[in-house]
Amino acid sequence: MGGNTVSRSALPWPRPRSRAKRGRALIVQQGAWDMPKESMPLAAGYLKAAVAADPVVGPEFTVEIQNFRGGESLGAMARAIFSDNPPDVLAFSVFGWNFNQFGALAETYRSVRPDGWVVFGGTHVAHQAERVFRKFPQVDVVANGEGEYTFRDLLLAFLEDGSVCDLAGVPGISYRDEEGTVHTTAEAPKIENLDTIPSPFLTGAIPLLDHRGQFPYDVALMETNRGCPYKCSFCYWGGAVGQKMRDFSRERLRAELDMFGYHQIPTVVLCDSNFGMRQSDAEFVEDLVKTREKYGFPQSLETSWAKNKSKTFHNIVRRMKEQGFQSSFTVALQTLDDTALRDMGRRNMRLNEWEDLAAWLAAEGLDAYAELIWGAPGETVESFLTGYDRLSKHVSRIAVYPLLLLPNTSYVENREEHGFLTVRGDSDDFEYVLANRTVTVAENVMMQRFMFWARMMSENMYFRHIWAPLRELAGLTQSTVLLSLSDWFQDDSSDPAIAELMGDRREFTDSGLVVESLHKLYAEPRFEQVFQRWWDEAIIPKVPEQYRHLLDEVFRYDNVTRPVYAGIGAENAEVRTIDSLPHYVRSAIRFDYAMPRVLEAIRAGEPVDTEPAPVELTLAHRVGFEEYLDNHELATYYSARCLAIQELT
Repeated sequence: MGGNTVSRSALPWPRPRSRAKRGRALIVQQGAWDMPKESMPLAAGYLKAAVAADPVVGPEFTVEIQNFRGGESLGAMARAIFSDNPPDVLAFSVFGWNFNQFGALAETYRSVRPDGWVVFGGTHVAHQAERVFRKFPQVDVVANGEGEYTFRDLLLAFLEDGSVCDLAGVPGISYRDEEGTVHTTAEAPKIENLDTIPSPFLTGAIPLLDHRGQFPYDVALMETNRGCPYKCSFCYWGGAVGQKMRDFSRERLRAELDMFGYHQIPTVVLCDSNFGMRQSDAEFVEDLVKTREKYGFPQSLETSWAKNKSKTFHNIVRRMKEQGFQSSFTVALQTLDDTALRDMGRRNMRLNEWEDLAAWLAAEGLDAYAELIWGAPGETVESFLTGYDRLSKHVSRIAVYPLLLLPNTSYVENREEHGFLTVRGDSDDFEYVLANRTVTVAENVMMQRFMFWARMMSENMYFRHIWAPLRELAGLTQSTVLLSLSDWFQDDSSDPAIAELMGDRREFTDSGLVVESLHKLYAEPRFEQVFQRWWDEAIIPKVPEQYRHLLDEVFRYDNVTRPVYAGIGAENAEVRTIDSLPHYVRSAIRFDYAMPRVLEAIRAGEPVDTEPAPVELTLAHRVGFEEYLDNHELATYYSARCLAIQELT
């Protein structure tokens, strides 16, 4: 049925005696990170819901989803997929991190279902059929655009006993004819009315509870719209979904939010490109507020915030603050260098605008982080670190990402102009930049080490409070402190604890090293002693004498307020419900200064009294940090907050 004929009796699975439907499809999706909880399979859910709703294909095809965590081994995925009768159609939602594994699974599938169809879809493979078919000849079809109706059309072709070598009537795909020639069909039109795609939540395509009655995902993912008005050189978002904005209806989104609230889901993450710039975004937030008033949930909203902050954005932020919603507001600059900006094809807010925005967010008491990309053509080590420090004066939590050359982007199309030297990852299919026309390989290696420490210490907030005091009281910029860490750990790498933390890798090009090292840091409190040595040996000698005791207390406050990992260090804490969520509460923690007030004064540029004035603090840490450590946007919710300051006389 559908393709080459093969005898089922030759396969290791028996033919079912009866079958209500004529076909079975399995959609495989895998998250990026090895987290305790799964990532919600939103893309697969859309496909399943669209097929089930079709009056022709729906009654004839069973569609199932196999969702894997990022750290799942190839063997484990193979056992899960092939423990039962293999499907007639095996579809993969492909990204750079799972491209090679999914290719291997396609090879296994072909050995047991030579008559089955293998479909690859996703931004990493769209319009890359020549390379995909060359690398994985077991793949039959590559989807090149929005997948909901393309997938439905493929299943219809299968039901009609179509040949996988003759799919000219299915728009938006690439396939090979019997001679192996690659054919790409006409582009499928963008789905103008997004409500024609059934909701994967309202239809049950993505169940919100597992067999234990618990929400099995790290967050709830949803879209309010599709489209991106920008076309940055490093990004394919606008190319993949179009630059024209298309919206899901308010009524549909309201119904989905109601389901999330009813199931007490704490965090909603929007897969939108520029949330906060349109009136429909403000309406969504109003519905979010009403949902929380009804159920007490959701409590936080994360998204890719609009690049340029309008009046609408400010109104949304104020509204969220009024209602106690948590969010990490993004200052997505990517670079502060004019030449690199030009080559990126983007224009940032003017300097005074993003500085004013950061100051406004800080004054409102709202959490913010910034994004930079290292490796962009036109950027140098000096210009990047200068921009990093200029930015860190206003936002200390800076996410620094290495530039990856993603398929279908302007950087890839103009790689010779930019002088890119790249290499594919060891375990993924991303194209990592080793050098470009303004950065040498040696300079990039040094900056890879810098990024490792910047991501661990700043982005993931292992240190949250030391940055402003060191800058204002000791004249040490954030990059200087991070480079000090890099040099100190490199020079003292014979220490067994340091060797264990760093592992055998020294090039730092593996993004998994950051996550692996973070888990080690939090799971093993003894590493605090290593950082204490660095602080005592490399930092305190550079601090003026009159501020040393105060800075030592700031460093200790950073240690004490760090998120609690799996209850470590909170064995004697009271567990108390705060804002409907469990918290570890620790009381009578003595400091020589009222640390929250001292830090607020330093950030405001006010003078600081260095005379000790002992206090006892009561701190609350939200429970469950270990499940979200890999996500810096959510991990920030788990840092301690001060409930009370008791002055000692």
